Amino acid sequence: MRFIAVATLIIAAGYAYVASRLADRTWEWLALALPFFLVWVVPAYYWSSDREDEGFFEQLVHQASYLSMAWVSFALVLTLARDALLLLTAWPPALAGVHAMVTTAGVPVVVVGSFVALAVGALAAYRGPRVKGVDVPVDGLHEDLEGFRIVQISDLHVGRGFGARYVRRVVDLARTLSPDLVTLTGDMVDGPVERLADDVEPLRALAQDGRAFFILGNHDCYSGATAWSAHFRALGMRVLLNEHAIVSKGMARIVVAGVLDPAIAMTQPGAGPRPDVAMKGAGAAAFRLLLAHNPKIAPLGERAGFDLQLSGHTHAGQFFPWTIAVRLVHAPHVAGLSREGRMWVYVSAGTGSWGPPVRLGTTLELTLIRLVRA
Repeated sequence: MRFIAVATLIIAAGYAYVASRLADRTWEWLALALPFFLVWVVPAYYWSSDREDEGFFEQLVHQASYLSMAWVSFALVLTLARDALLLLTAWPPALAGVHAMVTTAGVPVVVVGSFVALAVGALAAYRGPRVKGVDVPVDGLHEDLEGFRIVQISDLHVGRGFGARYVRRVVDLARTLSPDLVTLTGDMVDGPVERLADDVEPLRALAQDGRAFFILGNHDCYSGATAWSAHFRALGMRVLLNEHAIVSKGMARIVVAGVLDPAIAMTQPGAGPRPDVAMKGAGAAAFRLLLAHNPKIAPLGERAGFDLQLSGHTHAGQFFPWTIAVRLVHAPHVAGLSREGRMWVYVSAGTGSWGPPVRLGTTLELTLIRLVRA
């Protein structure tokens, strides 16, 4: 209830600001109230309800709520930009014409611009991921691991926005890359096994040779960590819950470890990510790979002795202005390749999208990581 109260205050303040700057007539105030109300519906009703048997109308409203999140974000940014222009052009007489134009034409520009940004972002999201190649230089890399190929799929968020057709496209693309290893680094689903089992079924094709690994993300935990862990095992995935497995390439021995997401503590108090536990008993290895959904685990991974951590979670902000805000929370491991001491960290921008199926300022990726000698 505290969260809903805070969310209500924030949404109401955002509405009051935007409506006061853009609306003159009653119908305009009412029209602007609709997307803000739809945003409020998500935490106030959908996130606080255990219902999964939504009818067609409820599914439509739910999806409209998520799209409204993106539209409201764009509208707030453009309204702030308009007000900044009004402030900058208010005093110099030479800018009086510009000030008048921004005053009158600025309102439709904000409204239409928000819809254009929403449309462009939705097209980018549904277009699907592109292959992003990343070379990770490793000191003293074993000769049998030169060019070792790891495909990373992260943050698919299979659910209302993305289903079996999208997953099949991702799987088909991944198979064309001939990976030595496939990693699913969390947030694969947004919903229970009963509803989404058919949608994730195409992932089975990646697990045929026993070299596909799955770890839990926070949304997988929200959706039922135990049930989804069992289901991904049934698909043939090797599920790593603060544990490791050994794979080989030629004479090289590789440790692949995976840790729990911090969100597991919601249902399993005291449980959490333990890279040290995951490494226990691993022995000597030519390369040590850690799968950790949340990049904030990197300091623990580095202390446990891993060479590379693969993460997701951030979506690189997904769309503007959150592309800026996410850097305040997750820096220095926001997106792409970075270092944590001697350990490399790669954070995927996501193979799917959460909530609003919108991408603006970020690119969906299916990551192909190659190990190369430094």
